[in-house]
Amino acid sequence: MAFEDIRIVLIEPAHPGNIGAVARAMKTMSLRRLVLVRPRQFPSEDAERRAMGAIDILQRALVVDDLDQAIGDCRLVIGGSARARTFPHRVLDARQCGAQLIEETAAGEPAALVFGPERTGLENHDLDRCSHQVLIPTNEAFSSLNLASAVQLICYEIFLAAREPITPEEVDPAELPSSQNEMEYFYDHLTRALDSRGFLDGQMREVTIMKLRRLFGRSRPNSGELKLLHTLTRLIHRDGG
Repeated sequence: MAFEDIRIVLIEPAHPGNIGAVARAMKTMSLRRLVLVRPRQFPSEDAERRAMGAIDILQRALVVDDLDQAIGDCRLVIGGSARARTFPHRVLDARQCGAQLIEETAAGEPAALVFGPERTGLENHDLDRCSHQVLIPTNEAFSSLNLASAVQLICYEIFLAAREPITPEEVDPAELPSSQNEMEYFYDHLTRALDSRGFLDGQMREVTIMKLRRLFGRSRPNSGELKLLHTLTRLIHRDGG
């Protein structure tokens, strides 16, 4: 079932009450899988008070040390961010986000919806691990949307999308986008190869890596395409050696 395969990931939530409010928002829309990356305080009585009937979500919540542990097996990862970025991802609105999550989990593939800390939102290096960005339009004069409200809005769209009948298409597993773990292995390989050629020397190193990550992240290569990219990367490295 799609709901079981969609996980809500919170990175470094600062206030335990917000964790509880997110759990309640999830349960009202039938989502159950909550993952917390380095929460400041959890478990917490404040979280349980704010959960109001969704304590079972908190009890099943997975706590991990880094984002890779939370999303590594996912092929679709959508980052929730209200900020436009200089080097944008494929941007979805909340309705498109809900539909895409339901569509890609219909066959049992895991997917993740990621939110950053309350004060800062998703950092660029975390958004770089997402294949898409979801943006919720708000009043320009008062654009602050609290964490639980943002989660509630998108979970509502997921719930609506799940009510539409979906017939999973027969998809060759080899044609599925690569997982985040596979992409991270490729990015590491590519970075080492480009370092061997001196391509990443200088002040623009981090910007260049970010641009490359977002380029390949948008293309979502399948396993065969990723093997080809690894082959090309090995040739770069060999020539550089």
